[in-house]
Amino acid sequence: MTPQPNLEWVDPQALAVTVAERVSGGDRFAGLFASAQADGSTVIRALLAGRGLLDIVQAQLPPGADRYPALTPLVPPASWYEREIHDLFGIEADGHPRLDPLLLPVGPDEQWRPRPGASRMDPKTSLELDNSALSSRVAGQGLFTIAFGPVRSGVFESVEYLVETFGEDIPYVQSRVHYKHRGIESRFGDLGPDDGVLLAERVEGTASVAHALAYCQALETLGGVEVPPRAALVRAVHAELERVASHLDSVARNAEGAGQSVAYARMTLHKERVQRLRALLCGHRFGRGVVVPGGVAGALLVSPAEALQALGVLEHAIADDARSLMDTPSFLDRLRHTGVITPAVADSHGALGPVGRGSGLAQDVRSERPYGAYVILGFEPAEPSDAGDALARQQVRLEEITTAFHLAREALDELKEEDDGPWHLGLPVLEGVGLGTVEAPQGELIYLVEASAGRLTRVKQRSASFHNLALFPEAFGGDILTDFTFIEASFGLSVAGVAG
Repeated sequence: MTPQPNLEWVDPQALAVTVAERVSGGDRFAGLFASAQADGSTVIRALLAGRGLLDIVQAQLPPGADRYPALTPLVPPASWYEREIHDLFGIEADGHPRLDPLLLPVGPDEQWRPRPGASRMDPKTSLELDNSALSSRVAGQGLFTIAFGPVRSGVFESVEYLVETFGEDIPYVQSRVHYKHRGIESRFGDLGPDDGVLLAERVEGTASVAHALAYCQALETLGGVEVPPRAALVRAVHAELERVASHLDSVARNAEGAGQSVAYARMTLHKERVQRLRALLCGHRFGRGVVVPGGVAGALLVSPAEALQALGVLEHAIADDARSLMDTPSFLDRLRHTGVITPAVADSHGALGPVGRGSGLAQDVRSERPYGAYVILGFEPAEPSDAGDALARQQVRLEEITTAFHLAREALDELKEEDDGPWHLGLPVLEGVGLGTVEAPQGELIYLVEASAGRLTRVKQRSASFHNLALFPEAFGGDILTDFTFIEASFGLSVAGVAG
């Protein structure tokens, strides 16, 4: 169970200064969320990671208030969060350098916005989106813009990258993710806790288990429920197999971009075999239906001994092919010194997951704030790399695949020794605010849940992809157009997790 966060109320005028002081004192900025209240007011919450848990600094804007002092000039990683709040709530961050539309580019005459968490939603069902071209961030003779997407060849999510270039060098890249926006936060409104998990595990297909887990942890924290030990072990098995599949996808895309057709075929095959193993364990390739509030739906569909045998075969095959790929000089040359995120930039932004660990940051929720079975499995993160390039991010993922198999084996071994007992516990009638955090394949995933009389009134999810994509333009210093594939693949982001 995730510990309840410390709550600190401040005046809206003091929010930015208070958060900036906490960050300068060593805390990591982890997010900024808004929530509409039944009385017409809006609560702005800043999440700060420090001292082994998450704290919340929050301020309440009175009904009708549509602005507050921006955090971005003092805390630059808040930029995308304030753009999101402006899109969904119409609330302006005074002093923000550029409130470009991010998730919901409504036209200047559009007065209605969805305001997630509001007690009553406007009956209007459609919005007039403003799809006019974004203005350039770079000026100079010979500059032109290349638009990649939102539809591209191959299996890619809907995202548009606007590449500003003078020919080969790329001074800046802008991202437009609103094509994938589905109004997830509004759809959570007034669901029951059991129905909410069905939506949570569909927010980000590559991290279905992680989303269900973070969502359920928020409910369990709010309800004071401790998940049964053997349910926590089943959760860990599925979470680590999900990590393996996600990392293999990034490795396969790098191999494809470098023209390593055999390695691409092998890594894609391994990912498919991992997905089939997941289906063998629970009946679903993405692990959906496993995690439920209070535990898991039931036992694995095969014995732990059978699962361990299948796991061993997969692990050895993946390790052999990974060694061959990483011994290929022509492949390594494409990744080395490509898409560099320096440790200083990563630290100032608080980069998450493999992106952060490839740039010298050791942060991992499984060790920083252990949850569930990770408390007893004794997880020790690998040493981060300072190189900060696409090669470092790939090496982090390959090391994490090895660690994921180790953790899954440990959990299965523990399951063989577990006595009979419940697979899940019931929740009490929920009331208040709960927080859940897990280490998804992309990095720290946060769920903040508000409930009243047992019904969800507000669910806010923050994926690592949302936090990390803001760093994407920083990765192009000295790179050229043909490096784009490797930079995107090495970030390993989910646009669905960004757009919501």
